[in-house]
Order: sequence, then structure tokens, then C-alpha cells
Amino acid sequence: MRDLDKPLGTRGRRISLRGPNPDAFGQWTEGIARFMGTPQFLLWMSLFCVLWLGWNTWAPEDWRFDSAALGFTALTLMLSLQASYAAPLLLLAQNRQDDRDRVSLREDRDRAERNLADTEYLTREIAGLRLAVQDTATRDFVRSELRSVVEDLTDDLRDSLLQELRQQQRDTVPEPDPATDTLARLTDEEIAERAGKRDH
Repeated sequence: MRDLDKPLGTRGRRISLRGPNPDAFGQWTEGIARFMGTPQFLLWMSLFCVLWLGWNTWAPEDWRFDSAALGFTALTLMLSLQASYAAPLLLLAQNRQDDRDRVSLREDRDRAERNLADTEYLTREIAGLRLAVQDTATRDFVRSELRSVVEDLTDDLRDSLLQELRQQQRDTVPEPDPATDTLARLTDEEIAERAGKRDH
């Protein structure tokens, strides 16, 4: 007894469930539809109808296969059959073209969305770079800061040099003698008076 819980394998099937290749059939229908829309098809169809009508009109009676008295019934049936097959083929080709247009439109929409996302990302990045550039120091700002630093260093060096020179002067100059300091403070008249007093 067969197990009905398991699906039947592909080898056990006697009838193949494979259908025609839809892509190949679609390409074939599109080829026919394209040919039927060309001037060559109209020319060959017109030539075929003219030959058919001429043969069944002027050919010997025994050679005719479509009676003109009946209104060329065989030709009418052939044209009707051709039209009945041409309409579905044209519809199939149109459906495939619609599918391609739909896929192309979807791809264009996806591409447009990706481009929009990329543009928005680049816009945000550019705005961030502008803000970052505004925060960074410019060349003029750096120059002004360097000038102020150089001026401060120059003033500090000048002050330190002045202090060192003053200290050196203090170290090299001897301390004044009280006697000489007193003589230096006396005027010439006082010196003369003191000298006269000593003589007496």
C-alpha cells in the first residue's frame, strides 16, 4: 500500500507536467507580432490575396479551388483564421511589453529613490563639513594668536633681561664709604671753611 502522506516523486509520474517555455513562446509571439506590424507583412498579405483572387477568377475552371460565385469562401475562412490567431498573439506580445515596462518603471523608481537617498546623505555630509570648517581655526586667526604669543614672550624676555641687568649692576657697584659719601655731600664752601679751621 502506498504512503499517501508523501508526495509522488517525479520519476513515478508517467505524464510530464512540464509546459512550454514561457520565455521562448513569448519571444516567438513577439516576433510574429512585430512581423505583422511591418510593411513587409502587408505587402506579402496583399500579394497573397491578389494571387488567390486572380487564380480563382481567371484560371481554368478545373484548376480553381475557391469559387468566386460563393464569394471566395475559402479565402474568407483563411483570413478569419489568421485574424483569430493574430489577435491573441498581439495581446500576448502587448502583455509582455507591459510587464517589461512595469519592471523598468519599478527599477527607475528604485534608482530614483537611491539617488534621492544618496543626495540627502551628501547634503547632510556637506552641512556637517561646513559646520566643522566653521569651528576650525582660520589662517588669519592663527596668525593673530601667534602674534599675541610672540608679543607676550617678547615682553617677558624684556622684563627678565632688565631684571638681570639691574641685579648685575647692583652686584658690581661697591658699597659707598661713609667718609667719602659725607665729603661728596659737602659743598666747596664748607670744605674751605673746614680747611681754614684746621690751619688755625
